Amino acid sequence: MASRVTGYYSHTMRMRTALGVLAGVLGGLFLGALGVAQAPAAKVDVAVHAGRLVDGTGSAPRERVTVLVAGDRTVGVQDGWQTPPGARIIDLGTSTVLPGLIDCHTHITGEGTGGALVRAVTDMPVDDAVRSTAYARRTLEAGFTTIRNLGADGGADVALKRAIEAGIVPGPRIWTARTTISITGGHGDQGGLRPDLWVAPTWMDGIVDSADEARKAVRYQHKYGADLIKITATGGVLSIGDSGDAQQFTDDEMRAIVESAHLLGMKVAAHAHGKSGIQAALRAGVDSIEHGTYSDDETFRLFKEKGAYLVPTILAGKTVAELATIPGHFHPTVQEKAARIGPLIQDMFRRAHAAGVKVAFGTDSGVSTHGENAREFVYMVEAGMPPLAAILAATREAATLLGAADRIGSIQAGRFADLIAVAGNPVTDISELRRVTFVMKGGKVFVGR
Repeated sequence: MASRVTGYYSHTMRMRTALGVLAGVLGGLFLGALGVAQAPAAKVDVAVHAGRLVDGTGSAPRERVTVLVAGDRTVGVQDGWQTPPGARIIDLGTSTVLPGLIDCHTHITGEGTGGALVRAVTDMPVDDAVRSTAYARRTLEAGFTTIRNLGADGGADVALKRAIEAGIVPGPRIWTARTTISITGGHGDQGGLRPDLWVAPTWMDGIVDSADEARKAVRYQHKYGADLIKITATGGVLSIGDSGDAQQFTDDEMRAIVESAHLLGMKVAAHAHGKSGIQAALRAGVDSIEHGTYSDDETFRLFKEKGAYLVPTILAGKTVAELATIPGHFHPTVQEKAARIGPLIQDMFRRAHAAGVKVAFGTDSGVSTHGENAREFVYMVEAGMPPLAAILAATREAATLLGAADRIGSIQAGRFADLIAVAGNPVTDISELRRVTFVMKGGKVFVGR
C-alpha cells in the first residue's frame, strides 16, 4: 500500500511540475504577443574575481568566487571566476575579499590628545572640517568604507559627510551624531578655562541640565543633520575636572533623550565608563554603550536583557595609557585617569565577549591616529574573540547597530558594492586587516586596480 501511495504522489508531482513549466512557457509567449517586455538580466559593469571570500553574513569563507557589480551595488555572488559579457574584470584571485569595514566610534574631525586647551581657544569648526578631509581619506584607504562619527563641534562632520556624498572628497560613508550631548561640567563640556574667557554653552551646544533641555538638544541636533545621538552618561578620560567614571545625567534626563531620539528614528550611543552610568543608560534604552570599562557580570546580563551593543574601543584605552607615560603630555587630572582607566578596557572586553554580549567594532579614532583603525582587531583577538567573529563585529554587527544591514556590512545582492581585499587570510591572521591592498566603495575603486 505504501509503495502505491508513494508512486501516486511521485506521479502527481511530476505532472504538476510539467504543467508549471508549460504554463511558464505559454505565459511568456502570451506576454510576448501582447508586446509586454520581460525583465532582462541585470547588466554587470564589474566582475571581481576573489581567491577567497568572507562575505560578512557569518557563512564560512568560500574559495574562487565572483562578485558581480552594477553601478554602485552588488548584484550577485557566484561560484567560480565568471566573465560576464562587457564587464570589467578585477583580478583578486590571490587575495581575500571582504565587505568594506565599519568603525562605529570615530572622531573624524580631530586627531591627537595633546594641547587640548590651546586648540579649544584657537581652532574653529572650519579648521576641523578642512583637516577632516585628510583623515577621511586615510580612513577609507585603510578599508573602512563606513564610520559612525560620535561628536564634532559646530557640525564640521556634517559638512564632511555632504562633501563625500557629493564626490568632492574621498571618504567613508558617515553616520554622524554631530554635537555630543552632555551636562554642564561633564565630559562633553570644555573644562579648565577661566569662566570670563568662555561663553557659557547652552542646549544648542549640547549642554543640558534638565529633561526639557535634553529633549530640545536632541531635536536641535536632528534639525541640523544628526543621524543619531551621542551622550556622555559618565565622566571621561580626556576631559578636565570630572571624574572618569561617575554617572552624570539623571535617569530622567537619559530617558528623555532616548525617548526623543527614538521618536525621531535616531539611535542613541552612550559614552560610559562607570558601572552606575552604564546601567542607567541601559535601563533608559540606549542602543550602544561606548567603552563600558567598569562593566561586570551584572552589567553584562543587563546588556543582554536590553539587546544593546558594546562598542569597546580597546585601541583608545591602549593609546591613552601609553601617552600617560609621557611627562607633560596630559593635564595632571587627565594623566591620572588615562593611566588608571585606559588599561582596563581590554580585559573588560574579554569578559563581555565570554558572557555573550553583542559587540560592534569601534576604535575612538581621533584619540589614536586615523587610518590605524584595524589595530583594534588585533586587540580583540588577543582578548579571546575568534578572528571571524571580530570581522563580523566590523561588518554584519556594525551594520545592524547602524540600522543599515540592508545596505552595508555584507557582500550580497542589493547592498552597496563596498569591497576590500588583503593579500593573506585574516581568518587565520587577523593582522592582515592592517595591510589592505584594495578598496572599492559604491562600485568605485579607491585603492588598487
